[in-house]
Amino acid sequence: MGWDDYVAAWSRLHGGFDPRSASPPVRGWVLCAYRIGSFLSRKRIAPLTVTLAGLLLCLAVPVVIGLAGPAGLAAGALLVLLAAVADGLDGAVAVVSGRVSRAGHVYDSVADRLGEAAWLTAFWLAGVPAWLAVAAGAGSWLHEYLRARAATAGMTEIGAVTVGERPTRVSVAVTGLLLAPVTTLVLPVAAAVWLLLQVVGLAQLIVAVHRALR
Repeated sequence: MGWDDYVAAWSRLHGGFDPRSASPPVRGWVLCAYRIGSFLSRKRIAPLTVTLAGLLLCLAVPVVIGLAGPAGLAAGALLVLLAAVADGLDGAVAVVSGRVSRAGHVYDSVADRLGEAAWLTAFWLAGVPAWLAVAAGAGSWLHEYLRARAATAGMTEIGAVTVGERPTRVSVAVTGLLLAPVTTLVLPVAAAVWLLLQVVGLAQLIVAVHRALR
């Protein structure tokens, strides 16, 4: 599959959003995912295999931090980053190999939610108050739930690219885990930022959904 065909297929799966009109980092990431996805597809690696690999990397984050304590924070950040890469690659493999399916979309979404719960569990193990970790996770879940319900109600686009999207959560998790050894306040602040971004993003999405379904 050529680049232009890939972009067209990718855009259809993302509410008509054209990555070629996005910021340079987004364009670069989509192009990188296309190239790596093409390689994995040639090796006959299934999209679900990539999804499961990403989920296992996420589940390893609280295990590493639980076993290694502060010494495992950097390793946890690396695992989050690798899981985020896998999360972007399963869709690329599906598109390139012509194996896009509704079931795969559901599995990917479930894996994302479980993965984020694992990251916030790691935050809790590292000292973040339980209520803050739960609130941040609930904010993420509600953000994605609203978009999913809006899609079933007839919204054909993604609604809005908000400040609380998954790449933002990845950035907050990686940054928080990397800087956590500096002071014990880093991870609670990171969790609070996570929650704040979800609240703002949810407000943005509510406005977009209202306009789309009005």
